[in-house]
Amino acid sequence: MCGITGIYTPHRTTSVAASVLDAMTEAVRHRGPDEHGQFIAPGVGLGFRRLSIVDLAAGQQPVRSGDATVVSVCNGEVYNHMALRRELEAQGHRFATRSDTGIIPALYQTFGLDFARRLNGQFAFAVYDQIRHRLVLGRDQIGIAPLFFAQTDAGVVFGSEIKALLAHPGVSREVDLRGLDQILTFPGMVSPQTMVRGVESLPPGTVMVFEADGSRRSLRYWDLDYPLAGDIDHGRRLEDCVDELDAVLTQSIRYRLQADVPVGNYLSGGLDSSLIAAMTQALTPGERRDTFSITFDDARIDESRHQQRMVQALGSRHHASCMQPGDIVARLSDIVRCAEAPLRESYNACTLELSRLAREAGIKVVLTGEGADELFGGYVGYRLDVLRGVSGAAEASDDLAEILERQMRERLWGDGDFFYEKAYHAFRDTKRTLYAAARQGDVADLDCLRDSPIDTTRLRGRHPFHQRSYLDFKLRMADHLLADHGDRVSYVNGVEARYPFLDVQVIEAASRIPPHWMVHEGEEKYVLKQLARRYLPSAIVDRQKFSFVAPSSASFVRQAAPQVRELLSPQRIARDGVFDPAAVAQLQQQGRRPGHEPHQTFDDDVLMVVLTFNLFMDLFQLRVPERMPDALPAVLDEAMACESDAW
Repeated sequence: MCGITGIYTPHRTTSVAASVLDAMTEAVRHRGPDEHGQFIAPGVGLGFRRLSIVDLAAGQQPVRSGDATVVSVCNGEVYNHMALRRELEAQGHRFATRSDTGIIPALYQTFGLDFARRLNGQFAFAVYDQIRHRLVLGRDQIGIAPLFFAQTDAGVVFGSEIKALLAHPGVSREVDLRGLDQILTFPGMVSPQTMVRGVESLPPGTVMVFEADGSRRSLRYWDLDYPLAGDIDHGRRLEDCVDELDAVLTQSIRYRLQADVPVGNYLSGGLDSSLIAAMTQALTPGERRDTFSITFDDARIDESRHQQRMVQALGSRHHASCMQPGDIVARLSDIVRCAEAPLRESYNACTLELSRLAREAGIKVVLTGEGADELFGGYVGYRLDVLRGVSGAAEASDDLAEILERQMRERLWGDGDFFYEKAYHAFRDTKRTLYAAARQGDVADLDCLRDSPIDTTRLRGRHPFHQRSYLDFKLRMADHLLADHGDRVSYVNGVEARYPFLDVQVIEAASRIPPHWMVHEGEEKYVLKQLARRYLPSAIVDRQKFSFVAPSSASFVRQAAPQVRELLSPQRIARDGVFDPAAVAQLQQQGRRPGHEPHQTFDDDVLMVVLTFNLFMDLFQLRVPERMPDALPAVLDEAMACESDAW
């Protein structure tokens, strides 16, 4: 992958300032430290930073079509490019390089706006049609590659990271508190929402078209589409499911080994990353690969024993880094800067360290196990759904709270019986108490629970397993796990992470597996474990699922680091006017209690969001729109009373 940027105005007479485009492109230099390029014409400018992986000598961008009427830049990889190239060559197209992204202008010329559905990969592209003076932006099916854009008075600016857009003078430096409300409420933000006012994230599987007449239109070319519950083939044999999964996952890994640089593996010691590493080794038996792990001195969370078992089985060159208790709080600014958003937890500091290890070892590409939990039922919610199904649906209740909760679930998911993550109606009242008194008039406008963040037609009539999987993809995957835990913390060190489980063919194969093979007799990821038995030691397959427990806000409060104290001080909270100083002080009091830790699965670490929101505001020098008056003295006095002698 690389970094792309651009400026487009509907008026060809408007010139693009090369200095502004340069500043935007320089803001994402870390994504492509090897080379840079740009294209400027009346009304348009495209910028590019390259991380050289395929066709090292001749894979520069921007890329032009044979007749020079179409120009493109692409951040990402097109894994099926060889088959597409043969198809295009049969229709008369000729190519000067063997770069995977070099085929994009020809694909657009041949198939028009529909060409994105033919791509298998992880990509975000911009195509400029000089004849129509049209700009086309697109993002891969799953949302692995990011792409942000903003409308300005002159036109449109876009980039691989929000940092690039903030380098443009026409983009506001105001925070969007609706993004904050989503992070407080859901597992993460949901595209097109971002934390910067006026900046949108292009949703996964979407093409956005900007025309010369100033209009724009959005085209959804792919979405996760599970079968209706009545169409599931419940009689399908387990062995057939495993065989198909083996074939598509093998092909997915083969695709992701395409590179003119060495490819390594992240290795946690768990099922998912171990399976990808073992299948990679099976495909390339004569090669010794590099693997990367994080270890801990605390035996309760350390997985080094399992990592070493896999290293011995793989024969890999292994690189490990031991994270100390203070390392994560020391990296807090780094991970928030990478995420471009507040955080709900801190464990992406470990992924940041992994990418540093990889780059230090000279590895630009790594394969990871991300996506298996969401596809194959790796979270506790999938098992709880099975238990609810066994016990039968709850009878209708006259309790007002339950009625309101069912109404909320109906609005959010289109199904009053489906429980996801938490009781959202009750949580609405909880989060209201967190906001400052001066903000209470804005809360209704900010509230992300007024409407569903997803397309509820994709849930209607589906099996509960598929409902949960769809929600995990939409609320957890693209804009959270693949963003602040994947793309951003990898590319800040010039490393490209690839995700074999998130290949579209693997996803479609998983959608055909009957849910009873996903969670079988209370065992999560059952079908994936049966595949893993073909490649992994039984000790890895049968070990209890382990979720890394990252330090919470409570541990940061107890460490009493000066930065944390300042960010959570009553004066700071009151001055910003977003959160209630007394509520934040009370959360800190809870955190200081010996042994207090929010449960990573069942509790919301609200104080972590507050802490990292304030840090986010400082790092990106954002302002709160329509700033409210300072908190009432009585409220501030109450917060100060909670704080006295606490540190």
